[in-house]
Amino acid sequence: MTNFDRKNVIQEIADSYVNRSLFSGIEWVAEKSGKIVLSGKSGYQNFEQKKSIPENAIYRIYSMTKPITSVMALKLIERGKLRLYDPVSSFIPSFEKIKVMNPDGSLEELNRPMIIEDLLTHRSGFTYDFLMGCHVAPLYSERDISDNGKKSLEEKCEILSELPLAYQPGSRFNYSVSLDVLARVIEIVNEKDFGDTLKEEIFKPLNMKDTGFGVDKKNLSRLMSTYGASNFKEIMNIGPHKLLETDVSAHNPYDSETFRRGGTGLFSTSDDYLSFARMLLSGKSKSGETLLSRNMVEFMKINRIPNTQLPLMLGPLPLVGYGWNLIGRTMLDRGQMMSQTGKNEFGWAGAASTYFWVDPDEELIGIIMTQYLGSMWPINDDLRAAMYQAIE
Repeated sequence: MTNFDRKNVIQEIADSYVNRSLFSGIEWVAEKSGKIVLSGKSGYQNFEQKKSIPENAIYRIYSMTKPITSVMALKLIERGKLRLYDPVSSFIPSFEKIKVMNPDGSLEELNRPMIIEDLLTHRSGFTYDFLMGCHVAPLYSERDISDNGKKSLEEKCEILSELPLAYQPGSRFNYSVSLDVLARVIEIVNEKDFGDTLKEEIFKPLNMKDTGFGVDKKNLSRLMSTYGASNFKEIMNIGPHKLLETDVSAHNPYDSETFRRGGTGLFSTSDDYLSFARMLLSGKSKSGETLLSRNMVEFMKINRIPNTQLPLMLGPLPLVGYGWNLIGRTMLDRGQMMSQTGKNEFGWAGAASTYFWVDPDEELIGIIMTQYLGSMWPINDDLRAAMYQAIE
């Protein structure tokens, strides 16, 4: 197979997803050793209107916000303003008296304080509304924890302090709102709005000019339409995959001056996120500015989840072969993987089917952008495998 044919496989896979009306628009880019070696797009900005994907299309990246929040926390750790072992309650006192609820409804005291490392590794005891089988998740739904985009970070944390934890801190990995709480801690430590902090500390030095917690009116023509679930409660309700446009502005508004989240909420482009992911290889921007020291980059990549808490579970879905470092998933055992990837790959994904990975051995970065909230189709596995075979 020629190199051209190998690259064409990626286009064929993406086109097949669009032609089957599974996804509206798909973009991808891969950079190896500092050079873009693959890029392309398929489909439409809006499927019904058959509008072409614009240049520098803007996407809701949902949980791909989390690594950005984590990096900001690591920057504060390097400055001595924050420590992995700091109790969260030393910044947010209302968490000091929080209790743990057992599956039978009984409450118990904390065995130890929740610490910053717990937030970074999703071992805090918090949960998400949509995690089926979690006994505390219904309480989150009742308080509209994830779907109310009008609450500030401070207000959200105050509500969380009134609800019990699902597990003892440190006792298990449970994907959660931990990074929203971490964002509030960052606001308190930095004495500045979380959005302003990210803009000054990460977006500006990395030239991520289209990334933020909203979209300017002049750029709305570049915002991709969103499909699938309209709220977080529906994400895990696996039903018919229908390509119908949905309004997600209640939980992810593009025009709010106060909307801030650490775990979701950012808008970005493939180029912008490539700038961020590139920095994760060396700690430096493309222009050479240091955001994280070389030692911190190595430190952040180490798995933090003990074997007794593996495999990682996202509700009913196991994330086999992976552990969790200080910014996201990290490959531990390719022998458990059922799709092609690198032996030291790390990264994360977003609820609307966005995805990225960093492969330090190959000096490879891959970004996949699309907008379908709650899809179970393996688009990211398919495109990642195709991108690996195309760069040989």
